[in-house]
Amino acid sequence: MPSSSSTGSDSGRPAPPSLWRDGDFRRLWAGQTASQLGEHACLVVLPLFAVLTLDAGAGQLGALRAVGQAPILLLSLFVGAWVDRWRTRTVMVLTDVGRALVLGAAAVAGLLGRLGLPALLVVAFAVGALSVFFDVAYQASLVRLVKRDQLVRANSALEGSRSAAQIGGPALGGALVSVLSAPIAAASSALFFALSFLSIRRIGRRESVPECSERPPRVWRRIQEGLRFVAGDTSLRSVCLASAAFQFFFAAVMTVHLLFLPRDLHLPGAAVGLVLAATGPGALLGSLLAARLPSRFGHGAVLVSAAALGDGVFLLVPALHGSSAVTVPALLAISFAFGAFGQLVNVTLMAVRQTLTPDGMQGRAAATINFVGMGLTPLGSLLGGFLAEAWGTRTSLLVTAAGMLLSPALMALSPLARLGRTLPAPPEAPASPEAPAPSV
Repeated sequence: MPSSSSTGSDSGRPAPPSLWRDGDFRRLWAGQTASQLGEHACLVVLPLFAVLTLDAGAGQLGALRAVGQAPILLLSLFVGAWVDRWRTRTVMVLTDVGRALVLGAAAVAGLLGRLGLPALLVVAFAVGALSVFFDVAYQASLVRLVKRDQLVRANSALEGSRSAAQIGGPALGGALVSVLSAPIAAASSALFFALSFLSIRRIGRRESVPECSERPPRVWRRIQEGLRFVAGDTSLRSVCLASAAFQFFFAAVMTVHLLFLPRDLHLPGAAVGLVLAATGPGALLGSLLAARLPSRFGHGAVLVSAAALGDGVFLLVPALHGSSAVTVPALLAISFAFGAFGQLVNVTLMAVRQTLTPDGMQGRAAATINFVGMGLTPLGSLLGGFLAEAWGTRTSLLVTAAGMLLSPALMALSPLARLGRTLPAPPEAPASPEAPAPSV
């Protein structure tokens, strides 16, 4: 990870104490943790409800996941342009309220027996759309709250909280669907979004939203500026391509995986949630390693090796047979390793992106990379459902897991592989004739 000297900060205090003494950072951390817990619970609750309660087939499950991921493709670029001109605190609290209301309505509909597949599709799209706003906003918010020489530590803390959410969210969602009901599981997610709202709304620091001059450009012009900036930087462009390859095949893998576990391995909903939650402890370890390994071995070496190991371990899943006493421990180990190496890659890539991006481009750069990197996930989910119907889950899982290895291959052939122990300072933000940002 980049050292203090690599970012040019004048802070002489150790990063960790100053971060945790900052009440606003603690509130962001707590709110993001609650939000991620609700989001990861939803990722299990909605598909399991479709499979176990509505008896959804592979194609229907693929469509449900695709609808939930479609907002990334449809909205990311617009959201990035808006977030750079708005206070991120406002964006985050509004999206938390929206997700809590949507899932609360879904819980009521489920209790009344009216939560069918069409309604589930609407819920998945709404939650996915609001999550795009929240995810872009919290990444931009971090840069506005902490100094650049603290970004690595701050990212490690936030990603660590996301790891904790990955532990509790899927396990809680799977257990509630299995033991109680999908409506109660949806209500639990709504509660976490409400807790996130209560924490983030207490952030008191006035954000230094980048100032603009003269007339505001059209949103398309701001989007184009973000696209040109990312496309013009070889490292950020490589991040986009590697992320796109991974996210496309990972979406296909997870669609098949959510069918393979309950139907081929005959695991109950609670066991499925436990297996998926095992990525959380691994990701927590990955977050801790990300604060140390890149600055010791180099960002490029860590990115390529961790991506290859994390993606490659999924090739072991299709080989599993037998009773749950054998398969569940093996699946837990695979999920743990995938979470550890995957989180190491995630934190390192985020630090690369944030360090190489000027303040006025943070929202658009994050949205552009999300758009390119995750925009293909709906197609990946549809592909996973199609392959599972045509070839069966075991063969499809092997093929799609092998496809994830394209991501580390692209990184190994890119400038990312040559990144050293420190990262260069960001370039100046491109000039743009814009009006003062609204104080919303």
